[in-house]
Amino acid sequence: MSPRTSPPAAAPTGLRSGFAGEVHVPGDPGYDEARTVFNGMIDRRPAVVAQCACEADVARALTLARDEELEVAVRGGGHSVAGMAVNDGGLVIDLRRMRGVEVDRDARSARVGGGAVMSDLDRATQPHALATTGGRVSTTGVGGLTLGGGSGWLERKFGLACDNLLAADVVTADGATLRASADENPELFWALHGGGGNFGVVTSLTLRLHELPVMSMVLLLFRPENGPEAVRTYRDVMESAPDEAGGACIYVTGPPEEWVPENLVGHLVCAALVTFAGTRAEARDVAAPLLALEHEAELVDTIAYADLQCMLDDPPGMRNHWSAEYLDGFPDEAAAAFCAGAATLPVPTGSQHVLFPMGGAVARGPADHPLPWRSSPWAVHPFGVWESRSDDERVRGWVRGVRAAMMPWANGAVHLNFIGREGQERVVAGFGERAYERLSTVKARYDPDNVFHLNHNVRPAVALV
Repeated sequence: MSPRTSPPAAAPTGLRSGFAGEVHVPGDPGYDEARTVFNGMIDRRPAVVAQCACEADVARALTLARDEELEVAVRGGGHSVAGMAVNDGGLVIDLRRMRGVEVDRDARSARVGGGAVMSDLDRATQPHALATTGGRVSTTGVGGLTLGGGSGWLERKFGLACDNLLAADVVTADGATLRASADENPELFWALHGGGGNFGVVTSLTLRLHELPVMSMVLLLFRPENGPEAVRTYRDVMESAPDEAGGACIYVTGPPEEWVPENLVGHLVCAALVTFAGTRAEARDVAAPLLALEHEAELVDTIAYADLQCMLDDPPGMRNHWSAEYLDGFPDEAAAAFCAGAATLPVPTGSQHVLFPMGGAVARGPADHPLPWRSSPWAVHPFGVWESRSDDERVRGWVRGVRAAMMPWANGAVHLNFIGREGQERVVAGFGERAYERLSTVKARYDPDNVFHLNHNVRPAVALV
């Protein structure tokens, strides 16, 4: 049976009674804010937005959805590029009121609410000189990031975000509350290491923290004509760099920052970023071959990790379209193809043409997790961000073109957090075929009716026969 497109008028009123959070329906003063996600291309109108304040609210909202046969979307940070956190005519379980962070300094762990974003976590851990791998944007939801794998600046040193997941509290489709850890519901716990939001509403996560007394960075800007040499040098630097080093090579529009020469602002530049979990001197030593190249601007300094996480924040309301390809290698020919993709990068916009180094602790992580891309040494991430609807096809075409250009070196695996809706075949590639089959068995146990399908969906095993 298909979900209803709207509930009876009395249903939201019944939900409000005894609900600790807030309920919004069309016409309410807070409705439009409640339905807005970060991608300006998404304009959907749910019948009910249940802004939950506790697990009991989540269970009640799921009961309403089940009783009224409403489609369910789950919102943490609302950062899915495909707008999976909101739907038309259904119910949205909005976790933004559940964003507290409790740091246990002695245990080196943090209990994080399901609606927290990276800045909530990073600002809470920073006074303790602790951190864990998070996304590269401070507004990214911790829950969605971690459940999907979780790539970030510290991954080569501390592993992916999900590698640091110690436990999770989950409300399943039938309203039951479960704890998933290595000792409790271990198969569900395995599935949460990359399987996304397929199995329930994760209301809190317990994450391992690591000592991070100092963080440093080297950021260099090159003219586009010097970009190919910078990219090749960056590759060589990172292929021999210690795990403490991370970063990216990024073609971007020159930002209006004090340290950026005026003649580069608003024009295409190639940025080489080396992040380093250590001192400024250590970062400079690693980046020495890049510093020796002719460049237009440089920024070498220590930086608070929480501030580093804000550097690439894109303003809300922009239009977004992303994708990614993971590579088995990055020879000179691949570097040339990557740099050629910058020639059609829409400028000036907020779009970014990104090369990420992988390896280190990422590659050494558990091989059985549904993350086949973790063994890839490089990732290319065309990240389209723009303002005008008139540029939609131009930017989408650029993203498609970058993917096509990198295909000779791509292995087919992909971090699903980095892409929108690209078809079920791509979803299976994101998990790996064997892992997908195992995930579908877990799905059949915890969500046999596929209530949680607005995601990179794993279909229940019973639906596959």
